[in-house]
Amino acid sequence: MFTGIIEEIGTIQSISRSSKSLQLTIQCQHILDDIHIGDSISVNGVCLTVTYYSTSSFQADVIPETFSHTSLKQLTLGSRVNLERAMSARGRFGGHIVSGHVDGIGKIVKKQKVDIAEYVDIEISHSMLPFFIDKGSIAVDGTSLTVFQVDDLHSTVTISLIPQTQSDTILNDKRIGDEVNIECDMLAKYIFRFNQIGNKKNTITLDYLSQHGFM
Repeated sequence: MFTGIIEEIGTIQSISRSSKSLQLTIQCQHILDDIHIGDSISVNGVCLTVTYYSTSSFQADVIPETFSHTSLKQLTLGSRVNLERAMSARGRFGGHIVSGHVDGIGKIVKKQKVDIAEYVDIEISHSMLPFFIDKGSIAVDGTSLTVFQVDDLHSTVTISLIPQTQSDTILNDKRIGDEVNIECDMLAKYIFRFNQIGNKKNTITLDYLSQHGFM
């Protein structure tokens, strides 16, 4: 489990490709302080397992499922990537619950500078729209962000990047047309699924939440 607070920007040092998988070597520094074989590392929002590490880099495999459903297949030598180690049980929850299991790929369709902020419109699939609300949570390339606006008509969500996020993540590098990994809010997914398979007796409503002490 991750929080969506990016710890470091790494650089792709080498890529071994096959038709539907990758082996990545990622150069970094900070996250290597306490790294172990088998650790989970979020790479652009994708939970990968450390298979090897040195004093300056680590390796991870991208299996066919991940290759097909994330933007990692587009990485090239020198690409910069967002990195976060799995959350420590004693750590602060600075972002929101991020699993590292990407729900889909979004495409940047608009960027607008507004004073110190950068507004970014991201086009997503219609199937992901129900999981987002204004002021709700979203993970974009592993970065925990707040949804500024949801546009159902154009199937977009708008996020706002503060200067700190612009400097400490790769999101400021993205241009119109670039793809990003999207993870929906976990709570929203569970509630949606509960209502989808439930009957009238256990459908979640405002009354249900109030009666069971959630409001």
